[in-house]
Amino acid sequence: MANPPNVREPGVREPAARSAAQPRPGTPRPGPQRGLAEVRDRVRAAATTEPGRLWLIGAVVAVLVVAFGAVTAWEVSDRSAAAGDVVSRSQPLSADAASIYRSLADADTAAASGFLAGGQEPLDVRKRYDTDIATASRLLVKAAANTTGSAESAQQIATLNEQLPLYNGLVEQARANNRQGFPVGGAYLRFANQKMSTSLLPAAQKLYEAETGRLYDDYDQADTWPYASTVLGLVALGGLVWVQRRNYLRTNRVFNHGLLAATAASTVVLLWLVVGHAVATSDLSSSRAHGQESLKVLNDARISSLQARANENLTLVARGAVLTREGKDLYEAEFGKEMASLSGRLAAARSLADDDAGKTPVAKAVGDMEEWQKRHTSARRTDDSGDYDGALTQVLGAKGSTGECFDQVDKELDSAIAHEQRQFTTAASDGHGALTGLPLGAALLAVLAAAAACVGISRRLAEYR
Repeated sequence: MANPPNVREPGVREPAARSAAQPRPGTPRPGPQRGLAEVRDRVRAAATTEPGRLWLIGAVVAVLVVAFGAVTAWEVSDRSAAAGDVVSRSQPLSADAASIYRSLADADTAAASGFLAGGQEPLDVRKRYDTDIATASRLLVKAAANTTGSAESAQQIATLNEQLPLYNGLVEQARANNRQGFPVGGAYLRFANQKMSTSLLPAAQKLYEAETGRLYDDYDQADTWPYASTVLGLVALGGLVWVQRRNYLRTNRVFNHGLLAATAASTVVLLWLVVGHAVATSDLSSSRAHGQESLKVLNDARISSLQARANENLTLVARGAVLTREGKDLYEAEFGKEMASLSGRLAAARSLADDDAGKTPVAKAVGDMEEWQKRHTSARRTDDSGDYDGALTQVLGAKGSTGECFDQVDKELDSAIAHEQRQFTTAASDGHGALTGLPLGAALLAVLAAAAACVGISRRLAEYR
């Protein structure tokens, strides 16, 4: 008698239900897993035959060569952009920041000189002051438009733009009172100098330091060796040599034209990379050591001379009204500090100069500085003896005065700065030029090398057909 439905026979176990996640034998795997499995199976099957092994070797070598070209193009483009920034962006901005500082310091010097000259300020002194203020204003506008991305620079530019009109107004008040013979004019001028010393010049100094810091960051980025592309180039060349040696051992054929062309192209890229970057680094290092460093010291020396001159003038304006804690004349004490600073910076500039065109003006500036100090000592003795007018002539006179020495020092420093700027521009431009064309050339040669390697392998594969 037949068993009723859904009733199993005693002793017979029903098969366990299969998990929905476990496919039945022979059931195709899901899409992604199936694709990967098929690729693995094909690669495993290809590796068991010589044509398959050749195909795999060719693919690996082509990928290595293309990767070498791509990484070289990327790394060198990065270094080339940094070198270009050194030439066209960061160094000009650093130089402009130094010019802003110089213009402000020179304006302060001219204001004091004009005040000492009396109610009728000399036309050339007034013109010098106006030119300095206009130059500082113009360079601040330029800096504001080009110093994007630097919060420190933006903050200092805002401070300078805010304080410069206030300083100019104080100077005009001092002039107006001086023309009328009111003693309060001297107080206005001292207040203007205080604003220059405590607000404007510190802000200009911070702006200069910020832009110079960005310049050195660009230098460091441009000088960094392209390690990734160098290693990839050596690996790619090693792979190409190994393939050709393997080909020779198996076929006794010395050359495979395609692989030989790929090796030659990869060698050219690697040599171009090494030599080009080495030349660029050398030129950039030269521009830094013999250009930028000299420019920094010379700019600092010029600023010291300007501040020394301003303090020398203010010594006569204040006439002992402003004292240090020790009871000495503040401006005379500051003059001594700035002259000591000038002496040290001129010595440093002389040691950094690497040719006669750079050393000669610095040597002349040293001689004029020493004469300036002698004349200043004589002028102080004259003033201390009660002869104010005689001291004024020794400081402001056209001949034999300290002003004559200051003008010579300033002129010689300007000449030295112009020479070092030319040296910097030449060396830095050469460094940037050494990298020009390398990114595109590396990419093209890498593509050609990969194509040549594929052709060489394909001809070897054709022998099995």
